[in-house]
Amino acid sequence: MRSFSEYNPIVIAVWFFSVTGIAMFCNYPWLMAISLAGAVAFFIMRNGLSHGKTHIFFWVLFLILALANPLISHNGKTVIFVMNHNPVTLEATLYGINSAAMIIGVLYMLRSFTQIMTSEKLLYITGALSPKLSLVLSMAMRFVPLFSRQSAKINAAQTAMGLYKDDNIIDDIRGKSRIFSVMVTWALENGIITADSMEARGFGTGRRSQMKRFRFRASDVTFLLCDLVLLSITAAAVGTHSLSFEFYPSISFDSPDMLGTAGLAAYALLILMPMILETVVNLKWKYLRSAV
Repeated sequence: MRSFSEYNPIVIAVWFFSVTGIAMFCNYPWLMAISLAGAVAFFIMRNGLSHGKTHIFFWVLFLILALANPLISHNGKTVIFVMNHNPVTLEATLYGINSAAMIIGVLYMLRSFTQIMTSEKLLYITGALSPKLSLVLSMAMRFVPLFSRQSAKINAAQTAMGLYKDDNIIDDIRGKSRIFSVMVTWALENGIITADSMEARGFGTGRRSQMKRFRFRASDVTFLLCDLVLLSITAAAVGTHSLSFEFYPSISFDSPDMLGTAGLAAYALLILMPMILETVVNLKWKYLRSAV
């Protein structure tokens, strides 16, 4: 049994797009609460109690977003209090909290996405969709560290030549401008050399092949099918307005019917799937270690 990060990149990407897509296109508060709680739990399960700065930044941003809406938007009938002749309404406050929960939940999911989806996995997905796009991305990812190292070399060489004698802003600007000019020339020259090298090796003369290190296994197919089924149930509940909630001009909502309840349960199970998988893998690993 494999952990979630070891599944096929397409399966992982579909799951992330499913949970974030539903969260972004539905404003039902209970669904937003499930999304935020699941995203935080998934991030903590993968990283433990580390990344404290990330948590602080996200929750400070949550407070800012939640407080900004009632201070800017004054829609709604229920006035809580008046500040500088501007009413602060209950509807705007709840809408701000709901929107903040959606944004922070998606940000937590995207943070986990960047940890799991390495550049190799992203190139595998883009290569299947568009080989040219995959080529551009791979070359861009390759040139970023090259640019950084080359810039450091040029800066060290010019410092050794004594071009940074004056310790002032003008000298710093001239030095950075000189490095930028050299880097532009180096990048253009390197691009020409790369193009000539690719042409000499026969790029574009025949059908392209793709290195596939990721295979679809039975577990990938099972996970993907469960993902799509749960996504379909949730999307049906959202699309038929079984999960409807109106903030303006006053709070109005209907209790979720059978399809709405099924949609909430399906979304909760969808967002819990990787955590359930990771828990089963960890328990199995501990059992195997204890049996030795």
